[in-house]
Amino acid sequence: MLKKLWLTFAQALTILLALYFITEVLRPEWVPNWLQKPAYQTAQPEGVAGYRHAVDTAMPAVVNIFTSKRANNLPKHPFFEDPEIRKFFGDELEEQFEQEEQASSLGSGVIVNSDGLIVTNQHVVEAADEIEVSLNDGRTTKAELVGTDPETDLAVLRIKLDNLPSLKFAADETVRVGDVVLAMGNPFGVGQTVTMGIVSALGRNHVGINTFENFIQTDAAINPGNSGGALVDTAGNLLGINTAIYSRSGGSLGIGFAIPAKTVQGVLNQIVRTGTVTRGYIGVEQQNITEELASAFDLPQKDGVIIAGIVKDGPADKAGLKVGDILLKLDDKKITDTTQMLNQIAAYAPGDKKSVELLRDGKTETVTIEIGVRPKPGDFLKRP
Repeated sequence: MLKKLWLTFAQALTILLALYFITEVLRPEWVPNWLQKPAYQTAQPEGVAGYRHAVDTAMPAVVNIFTSKRANNLPKHPFFEDPEIRKFFGDELEEQFEQEEQASSLGSGVIVNSDGLIVTNQHVVEAADEIEVSLNDGRTTKAELVGTDPETDLAVLRIKLDNLPSLKFAADETVRVGDVVLAMGNPFGVGQTVTMGIVSALGRNHVGINTFENFIQTDAAINPGNSGGALVDTAGNLLGINTAIYSRSGGSLGIGFAIPAKTVQGVLNQIVRTGTVTRGYIGVEQQNITEELASAFDLPQKDGVIIAGIVKDGPADKAGLKVGDILLKLDDKKITDTTQMLNQIAAYAPGDKKSVELLRDGKTETVTIEIGVRPKPGDFLKRP
């Protein structure tokens, strides 16, 4: 009895499968949806969906920045400065020589909190009379300049709009060479654009762009107009602010530089709190010890930096440092070169007292120096 039932079941199943196969081939539209095979899908490369998520997260907070400046070409001549001449012809002179206001898409920016704070490059908004911000959702508004820091080429703007998106800063220690990154901005004014690459190097300095350099180098395509835009990771967190490219043609050659999030946060916090950035300073002109210099002056070592000049009445002068001293350690941290020393000193708060280990006349000495306030870039030129 059981054998007959099993034989009947097997025959019925075989007939049903044969009918399904014939129908699938000849009349697939007759097959119910729940029986249809899923469409074949090509396997997606690992991480592709992550890039889409990163773009969806970060792109709304990346803005376009337009600046305008009204120029007046009134010739500098005593005739035009004469009060009587200006009294009768002032308006006509102004209208004759006034140049029309010019506006151009100079760069990008990143909204970093819902209150409307935007970080961009200082060179994007430099000397602008008016700053206009265009959001990814189509809204435009005027922006207020909160403050700038020319020595890192950063600027902070503020806009007043509701429901603003913003980007979170990535943790500095999470960035590694080889990580996939995305660059977002408005290259050549064509509109919001995303490019992909990897982190090519960290802590890149001696580039000659800014006074304080600690760049993330990337091969993600960065072009004119990307300045001030976002460099993000595959989770959509802000790794840095795109600031410069190495290029002989004006386009991307796969060597771009971004100011890391840690530096951006430090500058942002100071500007928002005080309107400016204050850095430590000791008042010396330092020079790296090269092999030629060590040989020429019979120096006993190549580590540290040598003092080539001292600002009169500056912190170093008051502490008793002299030209020719070789600085070995600052606050028990080894000095490797002038860039590392400059960044270390700048991070100290004015008024802090730090120990300096130096080599003088072949002998090691330790002195205490009180950190001063680093002059603004323009003030260096004013010193006698």
